[in-house]
Amino acid sequence: MSVLGPTVPGKRAMLRDGMAYAPANAPDNVKAAIWAANKLPGTPYVWGGGHGSFSDYGYDCSGTVSFALHHAGLLDVPLPSNDFVRYGKRGRGKWITVYARRGHTFAVIAGLRLDTTDLRYGTDVGPRWHDDFRDPRGFATRHPEGL
Repeated sequence: MSVLGPTVPGKRAMLRDGMAYAPANAPDNVKAAIWAANKLPGTPYVWGGGHGSFSDYGYDCSGTVSFALHHAGLLDVPLPSNDFVRYGKRGRGKWITVYARRGHTFAVIAGLRLDTTDLRYGTDVGPRWHDDFRDPRGFATRHPEGL
C-alpha cells in the first residue's frame, strides 16, 4: 500500500486523540483502511454522504464503512446499510467485522469501532473512531473473506 500512517506494536489498534494507530502486525489492507478512515473525523454526518463518491464533504454510517473498505481494496462501490447485511462472509472477522441492519452500519477494525453514532448521546455525530463497546444485537455480523 502506498499510504503510510501511525502504527503500534501488536495485533490491536490504539486510539490516541481521535486518531487510530494501526497494529504493526495487521495485513497491509487493514492498515490502509485504518489510515484512510483517520481522514474522516471532523467531517459532518450527512445522510447519503459517501454514496455518490468515496470523496465527499460528509458521510453517513454506511458511507463511512464503505470509505474504509474501499481504501483497503475490499469494495469497489459504496453500499447502503441494507446491502452490508449480505456483504462478504457471515460472522466476525479476524481483523475487520461489519455490523449491519436496516438503517445503520458500523465496523470494528483491529479492535476499534468506526461509527457515526456517539453512544453517550445516542446521536449521529459524524464518522469517528471509538474504543468503547457497542451491543451488536440486532445486527448482521459480516466480514471480508480472509480478514
